[in-house]
Amino acid sequence: MTHIIILEIGIAVLLVALVGLLANRLRFSVIPFFIVIGMLLGNKEYPTFVSDFLSQIGNPSLTSGFNVVWSFFTFTESKPFIEFMGRLGVLFLLFYLGLEFSVGRLVKSGKSIVTGGALYVLINFVSGLFIGWLMNLPFKELMVLCGLMTSSSTAIVAKVLTDLKRTANAETEVIMGMIMFDDLFIAMHISFLSGLILTGGTSFFAVAGTSLLALGFILAFLVLGRKLIPFIDKLLQDKSSELFILIIFSLLFVIAGFSETIHVAEAIGALMAGLVFADSKYIKKIEAMVLPYKDFFGAMFFFSFGLSIDIYSLGGAIGWAAVAALVTIIGNVASGYFASRFSKLKPRTSFDIGFTLSARGEFSIIMANIGKAGGLLPVIQSFVVVYVLILSIVSPLLTKESRNIWNGLFGKDTPPSKPQKTLSDLEAAAIIEKS
Repeated sequence: MTHIIILEIGIAVLLVALVGLLANRLRFSVIPFFIVIGMLLGNKEYPTFVSDFLSQIGNPSLTSGFNVVWSFFTFTESKPFIEFMGRLGVLFLLFYLGLEFSVGRLVKSGKSIVTGGALYVLINFVSGLFIGWLMNLPFKELMVLCGLMTSSSTAIVAKVLTDLKRTANAETEVIMGMIMFDDLFIAMHISFLSGLILTGGTSFFAVAGTSLLALGFILAFLVLGRKLIPFIDKLLQDKSSELFILIIFSLLFVIAGFSETIHVAEAIGALMAGLVFADSKYIKKIEAMVLPYKDFFGAMFFFSFGLSIDIYSLGGAIGWAAVAALVTIIGNVASGYFASRFSKLKPRTSFDIGFTLSARGEFSIIMANIGKAGGLLPVIQSFVVVYVLILSIVSPLLTKESRNIWNGLFGKDTPPSKPQKTLSDLEAAAIIEKS
């Protein structure tokens, strides 16, 4: 049946495109749509209501024909290739993030953003500890849960700010600064999870050694990579678009692959590659060339994640995920309150900041996949599906209505009224002008 692989992949891409169009029409984030369509179609057993309908009809020919059609939507033959495209999606997402990330920008953003970002990470990480304690999770699962509850979705946040035309607002600089700080923390946490889970280390020293190796790799790569960027620029100079993109992609895959061989998550290698290329004088050309690949393979990443989920296994995680989502929103509003105070913004911007940062997406899924690769409890996968779906839908809606919610709770901010001048004041002013 290998001859139908191309057809199955074509169907998969077509379905992703169709639900993407639907999401845009509804003005929602596309991420939950990509995940849901994968979940609905990834199971060999079609939904119960379909099987009940076919059994009631009792027509063997109709049932046989439906089974043939349904087999194309289970992606049995093409699922390994779709999963590989999903891995490429992770690399391109993190590489593109690295291209837009700048440590210099974070430093220039000021102490207020660093303080707000640190509080954001602390509040969300403690929220993860609280939920994990309630769920009675083992230590490894607990660390994964803390990470996925701490990582905001850069993709969703950027899209929401653009759609709502808030990119020029004062609080947007604070939001993006806090996300940059959060991304930096998540990179460190993923390296820690790699040492804790992927290497199979059980002793404290084994885990600490692998984590330090990952940290050393990151620091050494940043230092050496920035020194090599003039040589890379010279290599890219006056190259055709074909050779240009081949050089970029070859370096990306080699760096990500090498990081994986030393038990550092390949996603971190891709992020490091992006950070190095961010200093290239060809940064705009690199971004323009990588963007279509990031969008395409990024969509396939969320779709392939949905394919890996058994939709009938989510029941036990719905309650915990809903509680975690509520705790995340409350915690993020609290961090938004402190960030707005540190940045000397109006109190109402705390809702703008908190609701916007509540979105969860790509990084939460990446850390859940690390847990899956390490053979952790399946509840983590089920939890992250429901958790990401809730927040990727609710967060943009709350962000859109943040001003109305604030006004409904605390009333509108009324500008100070100017004192009205009396007739005698006007006459006195006229006499002064004449004199």
